[in-house]
Amino acid sequence: MFLTLKRIIRTGFINFWRNSFVSLASIIVLVITLFVIGSLVFVNAMLESSLAQIKDKVDINVYFVTDAPEEAVLEVKRALEDLPEVERVVYISREKALENFRARHANDQVTLQALEELDDNPLRASLRIKAKDPSQYGAIVTYLENTLKEGGPDRASLISKINYNENRAAIENLVRIINSTEKFGLVLTVTLIIASILITFNTIRLAIYTARDEIAVMRLVGASFAYIRGPFVFEGIMYGVVAALVTLVAFYPLTLWLGPATESFFGSINIFTYYMQNFTTLFSIIMGSGIILGAVSSFLAVKKFLRL
Repeated sequence: MFLTLKRIIRTGFINFWRNSFVSLASIIVLVITLFVIGSLVFVNAMLESSLAQIKDKVDINVYFVTDAPEEAVLEVKRALEDLPEVERVVYISREKALENFRARHANDQVTLQALEELDDNPLRASLRIKAKDPSQYGAIVTYLENTLKEGGPDRASLISKINYNENRAAIENLVRIINSTEKFGLVLTVTLIIASILITFNTIRLAIYTARDEIAVMRLVGASFAYIRGPFVFEGIMYGVVAALVTLVAFYPLTLWLGPATESFFGSINIFTYYMQNFTTLFSIIMGSGIILGAVSSFLAVKKFLRL
């Protein structure tokens, strides 16, 4: 068995270097295929980063009446934090709201002077609720309203306003955009991968076509299918390994050049930083894809020539 494996590997090496032009063509096609797969990883990362930024900007605010006891507000906050749909709840006291208001209107002396004329702080305490997914805000508001009603009239009268209805149309549009974008990205990824696999398969099949006579002679003298396939599968693996290394090296200067542009456009992701921080994952995806594409394409392509 060891001797057979040694012969298969040696023959695969010989075929790889002997058919240098065909090998080069196969590697170039595989490089293009792996480049598409790698690019999809980067595009997906940028898309997720953009969607995460959009989701992070969506929240709802619950405003309480000015005389609502702080302990009652904090009790509502704790109840909301126990919900699995809620990512975080930020409590903004009346004093903090007044401080934020003064900071926002630091250059508006008329407004600040009007505020000074008031005997009491007119601003209300509030809770800023951030859901794990924008589609869950409706359920959170329903839970909040039902919980307050169950607590009796005094509890229900604590809330002055929930701005969900004002933002509802924007939130629903955002949910539709996110879902459509994710579906489009999935369809695009699957389409490009299938196209890449078909191109790779046909290219390697063309490379094996040059050895059809050799395969026929080996079948006539009684060589097993595994022994005939072995060198071609190993040759396909070599195509994949070389193509993967070329692709990974090519991504370095490309991401270095595009890094500042992606950071300025998307805001939260530098594609070069992503490449360096996730190099192990990218290496596994691209190298694994190259090996699998090369081996499987060679395995399937040689099948036609095994029939006498």
